[in-house]
Amino acid sequence: MNINKLIILFTVVSLNTVFAQNDVPQDSIQNSKMTNLELSKIQIIPIIDTNTERQYELYIKLPEGYSENNEINYPVLYFTDAMWHIEILSGSTEYLMENLILVGISWQKDERPEISRYRDYTILESMNPKYQSGDAHNHLTFIQNDIIKYIEDNYRTDTDNRTYFGYSLGGTFGAYVLLTQPQTFKNYILGSPETLLDDSYIFKNSSILTQNPKDVKANVFISNGELEKKELIAQAQGLVSTVKNLNDKELVIAYVTIESADHRKAFPMTALKSLYWLKEKLKQ
Repeated sequence: MNINKLIILFTVVSLNTVFAQNDVPQDSIQNSKMTNLELSKIQIIPIIDTNTERQYELYIKLPEGYSENNEINYPVLYFTDAMWHIEILSGSTEYLMENLILVGISWQKDERPEISRYRDYTILESMNPKYQSGDAHNHLTFIQNDIIKYIEDNYRTDTDNRTYFGYSLGGTFGAYVLLTQPQTFKNYILGSPETLLDDSYIFKNSSILTQNPKDVKANVFISNGELEKKELIAQAQGLVSTVKNLNDKELVIAYVTIESADHRKAFPMTALKSLYWLKEKLKQ
């Protein structure tokens, strides 16, 4: 099933849902109690950053048949901004990659999303007192020591096939991981990395780069929307150049432009294109 067929399928399902709703008698709707849709296959697990005591949640989806065969170990896709991304990643992988564990990482509980993600996904401290920033190192430690450990202690995972997915500031954070501790994941999907705050620090300060660039063994997918701001496109292209300059034969990079899309509209197609790319890397 190619991308166009998948998009058509989503459209048909959506239209059928709308038409079905229109056929429901209005008095039945008025007399019924409204409820929220729950994704029954998604487990929500509370987890604490043992270093900061901040509380987060993991959105975990296991493959069909996970409990039926105890001999299979599954690759894991970890992604930030879990609440924003869980639906499209869950729906897409349902069709594209059946044998994949999804692990979404929430923002800090009881904190506004913009505050939590701006703090956790960025590298430099901001001069703006409104937001705390520059805590990427601590957040990576949390992911490595608490989240990945929890997942690999409690689920059957292929520890050699971890993938990171991040979009916008989540892409910025993924770039930081790739350039400092690339062994954390085997595959990196960095959609429209919004690195205005961290641009010069990532690309011009050699101290942030991995101390052993020849050890960078990863597959990297970087994307931009065609209609994004010029500085954002330039920064993503700068990231591509930085990664290519690591000159490691075991590092493979793909750079994709999402046609006719700005920063917001590039996300859905970035998700689909990157999952097709990941499917090939995982040979599913």
